[in-house]
Amino acid sequence: MPEFAAVYGVDFSGAKRAGDTIWVAELVPTKSSHRLVSLRSLTAICGTAERADALAHLVGMVRESEDALWGFDFPFGLPLELFPDGTPWHDHFTFLGAWGEEAYACGLECVRRAVERFQRKHLRRATDGEAKAPFDAFHYRMIYQTFYGMRDVIGPLRQTRGTAILPFHYPKLRRAKRVLVECCPGSVLKRVGAPHQNYKQPKGGPLTRKRRLTRHTILGWLAGEVRFDDRFRRVMMRNPGGDAMDAVIAAVGAARAVGAADHRAIARHPRYRLEGHLYV
Repeated sequence: MPEFAAVYGVDFSGAKRAGDTIWVAELVPTKSSHRLVSLRSLTAICGTAERADALAHLVGMVRESEDALWGFDFPFGLPLELFPDGTPWHDHFTFLGAWGEEAYACGLECVRRAVERFQRKHLRRATDGEAKAPFDAFHYRMIYQTFYGMRDVIGPLRQTRGTAILPFHYPKLRRAKRVLVECCPGSVLKRVGAPHQNYKQPKGGPLTRKRRLTRHTILGWLAGEVRFDDRFRRVMMRNPGGDAMDAVIAAVGAARAVGAADHRAIARHPRYRLEGHLYV
């Protein structure tokens, strides 16, 4: 695994104005852990919230980064049971590319295949069950993240020189300038025993007492993992949807998991190399 000069966490969204709810956290290593040096919405970074332009700018940020680890909060693959046996990961992008901007219809097709083949509406990847992810990759609450994250972010980056997307590109690690992994903030919080519910308030307004207390508890755990000043603490407390906090959790979770993972075992796993792996 390369040495990383920066770790980025991305709390992702597939909404039409995705830039407003996609947040990017940047950590830099210190002698003992990491320090949070930037925490901004993608709209603040690139000047537009419109999905196509914002995601194109995000791809550019990744391409320009060096010695960087990126943790993204969206699935990098679909359950292998949706496809014929042995279908390679790259064919997932062919499937997604056939749907134009109809992300929801794509999700319905995944449901149709699941019902036709297994008589149930939803299928989890192996890693979703292991990491206790809240939803499967094509759940109606996830499909826009999965669709636009895979098609418009991972799609153009998977053939970029110097970019290793794990667990699919382990052979590229030695020459990689940047490494991308999938990291679910909710799964990270479950893994470390921190509260994973009742901290988001997407409707806005003053935080309820329960959400305020839950955020303080999560920030207490984060403070033991990464250094941040009061400016960033206020951003994480005041951001209604919890997107800013999730971006930091994704960065911390990715750094922890990549550092502790048995990468040989992950690279050899028969399912991970076809449908992805959550680094939490």
